[in-house]
Amino acid sequence: MLFIPTNFILDVDGVLSTGRFFYSSEGKILKEFGPHDSDGLKLIQDDLNISFVTADERGFEISEKRVVYDMGYSLELVKEKDRLDFFVANYDLETTIYMADGYHDALILEACYFGIAPNNARVEAKRMADFVTPSNAGEGAVLDACLYIKETFFD
Repeated sequence: MLFIPTNFILDVDGVLSTGRFFYSSEGKILKEFGPHDSDGLKLIQDDLNISFVTADERGFEISEKRVVYDMGYSLELVKEKDRLDFFVANYDLETTIYMADGYHDALILEACYFGIAPNNARVEAKRMADFVTPSNAGEGAVLDACLYIKETFFD
């Protein structure tokens, strides 16, 4: 019998977004998000508790607009160095799928039930991931992950 996960937690920058930040003299003004990932999340939203994390304090309002107000998911501001402790305190890692791209995410990807990294993630994250998407972050990687999750765990 296949184990069924209950949580899907995603990093925002470098997963849902391309990870590119656009600055003016006023500071961070834009992040680049792709058009397909929201469709993927809709495919599995009835099967998993979906939430997001970001360490980007200066760009939090931009991420909040996309994740919370446009897509309807929760978003937590958690620094990279505090992220593993945050996960341990707030989630059952044995029932959690995590999708992330960074150096500091590698330990969490390994500790979770199932780890996913975008194609253009850091090598450390890809090494610890159970699945690496064929698409890059912000270019359909989350859709790839959702299709894989649906097929692997729920179909």
